[in-house]
Amino acid sequence: MSRAVDGGAGPWLLVYSRCARSGESCDDAGMGLLPALDGVHGDSTVTVDGGTATWSRLAARADALGTEIAGAPAIAVHGTATLDTVIAVVAGLRAGVPVVPVPADAGPVEREHLLNDSGASLVIGDPDWPDIALPRVPIPAGGPETGAAPELDDALPALIMYTSGTTGLPKGAVIPRRAIAAGLDGLADAWGWTPDDHLVHGLPLFHVHGLILGVLGALRAGSQLTHTGRPFPDRYAAAGGTMYFGVPTVWSRLVDSPDDARALAGARLLVSGSAALPVPVFERLRELTGHVPVERYGMTETLITLSTRHDGERRPGWVGLPIAGVETRLRDDDGNEVVHDGVTIGGLQVRGETLFDGYLNLPEKTAESMTDDGWFVTGDSVSIDADGIRASLDELAEMVGRGELSMSEWKAAREPLQARLRTAEAAAARSGESAALRAVVGRIPHPTRDFLHINMNVNNVNRERSSPAGRS
Repeated sequence: MSRAVDGGAGPWLLVYSRCARSGESCDDAGMGLLPALDGVHGDSTVTVDGGTATWSRLAARADALGTEIAGAPAIAVHGTATLDTVIAVVAGLRAGVPVVPVPADAGPVEREHLLNDSGASLVIGDPDWPDIALPRVPIPAGGPETGAAPELDDALPALIMYTSGTTGLPKGAVIPRRAIAAGLDGLADAWGWTPDDHLVHGLPLFHVHGLILGVLGALRAGSQLTHTGRPFPDRYAAAGGTMYFGVPTVWSRLVDSPDDARALAGARLLVSGSAALPVPVFERLRELTGHVPVERYGMTETLITLSTRHDGERRPGWVGLPIAGVETRLRDDDGNEVVHDGVTIGGLQVRGETLFDGYLNLPEKTAESMTDDGWFVTGDSVSIDADGIRASLDELAEMVGRGELSMSEWKAAREPLQARLRTAEAAAARSGESAALRAVVGRIPHPTRDFLHINMNVNNVNRERSSPAGRS
């Protein structure tokens, strides 16, 4: 699948969206995983912390590295914010070698676990890892232009991304190529992401948001990419992008620098993730930039599954609709369907092409995370009303204060969460750990749209679970 001959974004996006919405793999429709590197969209640039490469140059250097790593069971890539990190990841993807992004802030114990557990046989570049004895493969300074990457089975593993478990060692989530393709196509549809965009962000290159969305997303959509090295307000302001990615702390710093925030007024879309954007920051961002930010939800194991849309309503604290190709449902602790009354709380489950293949070397943990009929259990709790609205418990509390909900209805909604917290606290007390309830602020449920908002995470209890969307 290629962009329209006339170069217009409209026809290209229509084909792109149709592919995503049909559930068909866009790779199967004739588009490789990273079509920007196959010459589909001309020859734009990737810039990371001041280092710039054209797409053709990036592909040439990646393919030269690919010849050195071909056949390796996996490669380890130090996830620093550098152009070399992008080249290394792209090399693995184009060569069909699984990539293990190692967090830039990983200590010796975590690093050793990641490399041993993943089976990585090579380290790309020369990071300062005196404790690691694996062979180092330098990144070539250049290479001949090789054209389009060979077609690879979309079931092959692309990345092994390690979750930040609250107990025990991190677990390696095996992310197949088809999950990346499906997730990015669904987000391109939700965000109206086209080759005419210029993506700007400064997020870590070892998280889902920063690496998969923030680098691979641009190379799949065919948009120019500027990674600012660090997500500083002045760097965002100077970049001149049409799309900006950030997390709540990034946006909070930006609104504290009003002149820098106003410089984003010419953008098309601001995206926030990893946690709910505080309402004051949401509103201040709208006031300073003129844009209502998009929020989304996901996990390492599922990638991004829910988002508000570029052409839809966006409210503070809401993370929107399932993207194309993703389904959601609610179940109680016994696996029964939860009534959609806007009050009763249920556990969120997800199904679709964006799901991981499982936890590496942990078949029992993989089985525990899935239902018998193939749904991933996120561990997050939400409520849905009769029209399919998904609202947070905090919003119900605000509705009581406004006189829109009775106290008895509020108590009915609150009790299931309190019971779960009591259970968690009891387990934590037995194991000597601490428990915390994190309630995320939501807003008034809308009567005609299917919104979902995560309202509770119980952390550090006697169970293992992954942090949403990796560490991002």
